Amino acid sequence: MPATPAEIDRPNLRLALPKGRMQVGVLALLDEAGIKVRIDDRGYRPTVSLDGYDIKILKPQNIVEMLHFGSRDVGFAGADWVAELDADLVELLDTGLDPVRIVAAAPHALVTPEGGLPTHHLIVAGEYQRLTRQWITARGLDATFVRSYGATEVFPPEDADVIVDNTATGSTLRANGLAIVEDVMRSSTRLYANQRALDDPHKKQAIDHLVLLVRSVLEARHRVMLELNVSAADLDRLIEILPCMRHPTIARLHHEDAYAVKAAVPRATLPNLIPELKARGGSDIIISNLSQIVP
Repeated sequence: MPATPAEIDRPNLRLALPKGRMQVGVLALLDEAGIKVRIDDRGYRPTVSLDGYDIKILKPQNIVEMLHFGSRDVGFAGADWVAELDADLVELLDTGLDPVRIVAAAPHALVTPEGGLPTHHLIVAGEYQRLTRQWITARGLDATFVRSYGATEVFPPEDADVIVDNTATGSTLRANGLAIVEDVMRSSTRLYANQRALDDPHKKQAIDHLVLLVRSVLEARHRVMLELNVSAADLDRLIEILPCMRHPTIARLHHEDAYAVKAAVPRATLPNLIPELKARGGSDIIISNLSQIVP
């Protein structure tokens, strides 16, 4: 069926995808949702298998700025840069990808026995200017902020006393002789939108569709399909401990006084759940991965 004039006039949803380390996880997430992104030779204006999208690849910091200014409608970015740039955005969902902590860290010799910092004047270095200054003020420190442009962990002890930086595991900080003094915030890759885009009915419908697809994959990543058999006598006490989404699917086995039970359960519960199911009469347990879950 050909598009109507109204459909032809509808503006595309302007989606921003991150460049750099975030890109692999975001593209994999979209691919699992059935959204195929094809990156061109230059790599900045990909095409997508869904109609009605205008996609650009940008650095995460620039995505935050473009969403704030309204030149992009929706995009993936880190919560740390949204906070750092004080952007007025609407968080649609947390993908949980690229989890990091923004921390204050200092050489072990500078950290007090109580785990704090000395009261004399300090030099604090970091890429996060706003977050670092807020942290200095909140802690009432006598400190001067120095802006870094990468490799912040090498500043102490000669060029700074304390740093504020992001870390996933803390290994880089430890390798440079630094101890974490305090968590400033936690961050991850999240999907954000400009409020004006959400106020546009057509764009909001497209954004809701995107969120539904991405969330279905995130939900499936945290759950597995569990199937098992159980006797009629043990059915009720087994169902008592089954952490299903709503109610399990139960079907009577042919020619037996027993049932087949099926439920999508949290993956993290399996180590404790499986032995307990066996103890309550469960047998023939099958675990399978899920692709998408749409509640």
